[in-house]
Amino acid sequence: MRTDLLTDPITGLDEALAAVDAFDDVLVAGLLRPQKIAGLIELADAVAGSPLAARVAEAAEKTAAGAAGEEHFVSLAAARVAVFGSVHDAVLARIGEATGRPSGEDTDRQPSETEMPNLLAAARSWLSDLARAGWQGIDHDLISASAPVISALLAEPGSRRMAVLLDGFAAELAASCPGAALERVPVRRWGDLWSRGMLLTLPGVAAAQAMGTVTGRLLPLGVDLLEHATAAQAQVHAVLEPEDGTAPRLVRASVTVPKPDTIIGAGIWQLLRPHLSLLAAVSEGRSMDLVGMPVTAEGDLLWQDEHARLGEPADAFSTARVVLPKAVTSAVAPLDRHPVRIAVPVFLEGYGVEGDEEALSFTLAGNRLSVEVDRIPAAGPLTPKAIATSSACIGLIRWDGEFRLQPLAVETTVRKKTTAVHAGAWAGGTEDKAGVKAEKAATDAAAVLRERAGRLLRK
Repeated sequence: MRTDLLTDPITGLDEALAAVDAFDDVLVAGLLRPQKIAGLIELADAVAGSPLAARVAEAAEKTAAGAAGEEHFVSLAAARVAVFGSVHDAVLARIGEATGRPSGEDTDRQPSETEMPNLLAAARSWLSDLARAGWQGIDHDLISASAPVISALLAEPGSRRMAVLLDGFAAELAASCPGAALERVPVRRWGDLWSRGMLLTLPGVAAAQAMGTVTGRLLPLGVDLLEHATAAQAQVHAVLEPEDGTAPRLVRASVTVPKPDTIIGAGIWQLLRPHLSLLAAVSEGRSMDLVGMPVTAEGDLLWQDEHARLGEPADAFSTARVVLPKAVTSAVAPLDRHPVRIAVPVFLEGYGVEGDEEALSFTLAGNRLSVEVDRIPAAGPLTPKAIATSSACIGLIRWDGEFRLQPLAVETTVRKKTTAVHAGAWAGGTEDKAGVKAEKAATDAAAVLRERAGRLLRK
């Protein structure tokens, strides 16, 4: 892997991000009477060479004059998403150069079967009111106006994607009211949610992902565990070797579950295991044989246990050394092209380590790559100390202004013996003392919660 390419600047990246930041500053005060017209001009200039140019230029002009309608706000949102999409593509292309791995081809999306023009129009109207008021102008009356729209969207299975986005966005905004009293505004995050929401209100944009099935051997690389106070997600990154002998490809299998905030650490696996048998294979270092497993064009396996069975032992580091360099990276759907979503599996070895356990970085051929130790989950044996003494690493390359590495597993020396330590080692169960203790605590907490819930239901 050429780490020098991860430290070289990418042409045009700073200018693209500056254009987004300038427009986000306009959203802070609102688009009804914009105070920072320069931000509108910068966004329009950023897409001047694209098919969006005329529409966005008109939208910027109308917004600056205080005469913009919903269609103009949609154009501005599309421009913002397009600029971030270009950043995503540039960063992903650089990672492709550094890894030398091939990329998959774009695929067509399937038209949405159910369109709900009235509901989409209502959602677009609320998002437009938000943009007019700006983040400093939000209040509880404005946010509560979204409630009937969200309820109606949640009732339609085809609109759940839009409904969940608006529901979470409205909850964040409600917790921040009144906007005039905010000391710090999360401008980029709210700009992301607003622009994405605006585009999802357009008929056909929320198109279904192209679907297919795969048969072959699945070789897990590692698990990325995400934890929230009320939810948890495990995403298994793996390489699929198709039965037909075509090139191996990178795939993912994910499971998300609600959780009580009292269940933390290794106890989270108890909530996830029943929904994804693949977690057991990860813990045991085994492959899985898939037959007709549904998969999207973006490489997401829609896991169904009846299409999978436990296979032979498969060491993740052997997979990373031998198969990963040849694996094809799946294409990314247009609306998902955002740098925050980038998480590309890589394998590194022969590096040096700098810094302490709170701020680590790997050095290869004089180039430094920062390590995201804050992303290491507490629900596994992987620790900053193990990373600091490691000689090989499987991780995810991410980008947040610079390239960073999130370790999923490392090889380190324990009692003069090379030992693999995985972040998801406890996913399918563990005999580790710390893991057993945490699981018992989670079991006790879950039992108490079930008893209390049963008591409430009996009343």
